[in-house]
Amino acid sequence: MLSYNGWPASRDQNEIGVKAFLVEGTALKIRCAEKVAPLLIGFAAEFNKLIEPLDGSTFDDWGYCYRDVRGVAGKLSNHSSGTAIDLNATKHALGKVGTFEASKVPMIRALAKKYGLIWGGDWTRKDEMHFEIGINEAKVVALVKKLEGEK
Repeated sequence: MLSYNGWPASRDQNEIGVKAFLVEGTALKIRCAEKVAPLLIGFAAEFNKLIEPLDGSTFDDWGYCYRDVRGVAGKLSNHSSGTAIDLNATKHALGKVGTFEASKVPMIRALAKKYGLIWGGDWTRKDEMHFEIGINEAKVVALVKKLEGEK
C-alpha cells in the first residue's frame, strides 16, 4: 500500500522503517520513516529555532500514524508512511487560517523548500500544522547528501 504521496505505508512500523528521532534543541522525539528522517527532523529543528518553540509539554507534535486522510476515505495519509509531521498542532488546528505570524510565513515556506517538504498552509483546505515529503525517494537521497555536505 502507498500513502497519498506515493511512499510505502503500513500498519507495521518496522516494515517501513519508522523510528523515533530526537529533534535537535528539544527533548522531543517524533516518529517518522528513517529514509526521510534527516529531512523531517532537520526541518523540525529549524522550525523550533527560527519559527516557534516545540515545547514538548503538550502532546501536539506528531509523526507516524496509520490512517486515512481526514475526510477522504480510502486515501492513506502521508502519516501512514512516516513521511509527514504535524508541529504545534494545538496552535495551528486543521482548517484555521493565519495561525502563524505573517512575518514567519516566508521563512516557513523557505524551510519547507530547503527540506523538500510541502506545507499544509498552502493548501485549499488549510492545515498549517502539517508538513510532508513532496519528493520521491531518489530526490530524498540526493537532498539528504546535499544537506549533510553543507554541515
